[in-house]
Amino acid sequence: MARRRFFVDEIRGGAAELRAEDARHLTRVLRVEPGQRFEISDNHQAWLAEITEARGERVLLRTVESIASTPAPVRVTLCAALIKFDRFEWMVEKATELGVERILPFEASRTEKGLLDASRKRTRRWERIARESSQQSRRTRLPEILPAVRYAAALELEAGHRFFLDEAEAPPILREIPEERQDSVALVTGPEGGWTDAERELARTSGWAPVSLGAQVLRAETAVCAALAVVQNAWLATG
Repeated sequence: MARRRFFVDEIRGGAAELRAEDARHLTRVLRVEPGQRFEISDNHQAWLAEITEARGERVLLRTVESIASTPAPVRVTLCAALIKFDRFEWMVEKATELGVERILPFEASRTEKGLLDASRKRTRRWERIARESSQQSRRTRLPEILPAVRYAAALELEAGHRFFLDEAEAPPILREIPEERQDSVALVTGPEGGWTDAERELARTSGWAPVSLGAQVLRAETAVCAALAVVQNAWLATG
């Protein structure tokens, strides 16, 4: 069984510390003792580490050896229209598992009213969900959750390839991925009510390539998972 991985704020002189929920889980649920080994990451490098002290809400570790990390095949920024927060949280969790580097929430024309303002207070929760998902999926780096913006601002994002997921007639995403591939991709995914014609036109004139995931109309969070899986595997296949 693979060792559990935890993120720490820093590793200094080969020593690291876990507090709060992660520490409580180790001491009260797993009942760890000095000498047991886990994996840790400081968001730059993963390490095999050994517990030196475990008491209540404080666990101390020392690094034993570095762990090689496999670089992501492509750096992906997900520009996701805000949807109901329970489903958006699920999206954050799964996008993290699928290797996304950044998540940029935005307000579309058909985004439910009030979600943009309410999202300001949700960033910390989304970061916590991404952290837990990163530990579960054994990532070395956490994804960045960017502050929510309006639709036009999201389209200003730069990337080597920029894809606009559209439920209307659009070519399959695999057909639009060029043979010569740059190392960064941005994906724009829509709200629950779909795009307006004006939003489609703005994406087109802003240089985003419209693409589809098939004939079926997918839920917003399902489309995110499908698109991320396709992109990651397309780059893996040529890596």
